[in-house]
Amino acid sequence: MSGADADDVLGAALPLEYEEDLNPLMDRIGDARCVLIGEASHGTHEYYAWRSALTRRLIAERGFSIVAVEGDWPDCRRVGRSVTLAPGAARDPRDALNAYARWPTWMWANEETVKFCQWLRARNAGLPSRERAGFYGLDVYSLWESLRAVVDHLAEHRPEYLDTALDAYRCFEPHGEDPQSYGWNTALVPDGCAEEVMELLTRLRRPVPHTVHDPEEEFDARQNAEVAAGAERYYRAMIGGGPDSWNIRDVHMADTLDRLMAFHESEQGKGKAVVWAHNTHVGDARATDMADAGMVNLGQLARERQGRDGVVLVGFAGGPGEVVAAPRWGGPMEVMHVPPPVRGSLEEVLAESELHRGMFIVPPEPDLPSFLTRTLGHRAIGVVYDPDRDRRHYVPTRLADRYDALCWFRITSVLAPLHLEAARRGELETMPSGV
Repeated sequence: MSGADADDVLGAALPLEYEEDLNPLMDRIGDARCVLIGEASHGTHEYYAWRSALTRRLIAERGFSIVAVEGDWPDCRRVGRSVTLAPGAARDPRDALNAYARWPTWMWANEETVKFCQWLRARNAGLPSRERAGFYGLDVYSLWESLRAVVDHLAEHRPEYLDTALDAYRCFEPHGEDPQSYGWNTALVPDGCAEEVMELLTRLRRPVPHTVHDPEEEFDARQNAEVAAGAERYYRAMIGGGPDSWNIRDVHMADTLDRLMAFHESEQGKGKAVVWAHNTHVGDARATDMADAGMVNLGQLARERQGRDGVVLVGFAGGPGEVVAAPRWGGPMEVMHVPPPVRGSLEEVLAESELHRGMFIVPPEPDLPSFLTRTLGHRAIGVVYDPDRDRRHYVPTRLADRYDALCWFRITSVLAPLHLEAARRGELETMPSGV
């Protein structure tokens, strides 16, 4: 690294030691309605802790009412009911998070997320129910859980549609909740269960008179049907390989985010959302080699739909340390050593400046330091990681185009899972690996 790079890094860095150091980022966020906050791994304490700190301030100071994460809708719904003090929900969000069973459990069943959700519940307790902030899942994986939730809802509230839901559920039954079995079957029967799921979704999209339903319950049922439809498309696409399954997943997350913001706008008069997801979903794909591979992502779609002024994208980066990950898909979690960054990477440029930790906010002027504008590898550790092949875990990135801000930690530490062992239930691997 050149001395000019070191000078540029140190000249552009803002302090990041205390929560008040987030003030410049809060100023950059301004009146944006959507803030997407990333992570460079699913198992690093610093990313989760500082993401939580920024989110607390956005909720308390800027009126954000949605925390939407890269997690399954049904699991996050249970957490959301706990943090909003819904009748019959867990009194401690720890119990709802500890119930996560689908691999990789450590992504959300960890002490860092517990601490944030306990704070959110305590804050919500002092507010009227219509003003409470919620916790939601954006992901597409929970096909069978979501179908069961739809069946249960319709049996109680809209029995005229129950047969349609049961038809969809029976179509998937022969696959025994095995997404790989369903995916391979659709190679022989290309339409799979698409017709049954779309019929169910069409019925649930029909408006219901407000006098006969709970808006939140109806939204939950419709979203579970949307998940089932998205998951059916996702598992069908997975077998064919290529970017289609990635795009289906990220478009589903973007659509879910739009629905959440619209629902909160209609029910609360505000629909401001914070998103927690991996950098590969949060950072604009057009500033990476993902675009050349035909891939889109959540950050790109949010900017396109909400406008650049309405969205702020915050990335994270880190040097060596420890991380929770698994050596293979569906394998047990391990505490792994993260090696120093590879030569020519963004992380190497930042590390060799000897900056311990700091924040970079992309300025509006066109004359930017070269480390913000040239293409550099940016480390991306998924739930599956092999430290001996670390050089494979870098995404070519133009930082100033990918994010609006970046938080850097020269040394990283492991997050604290609630489970000692990951449950060995999972889905087909995503592209890029495990994010």
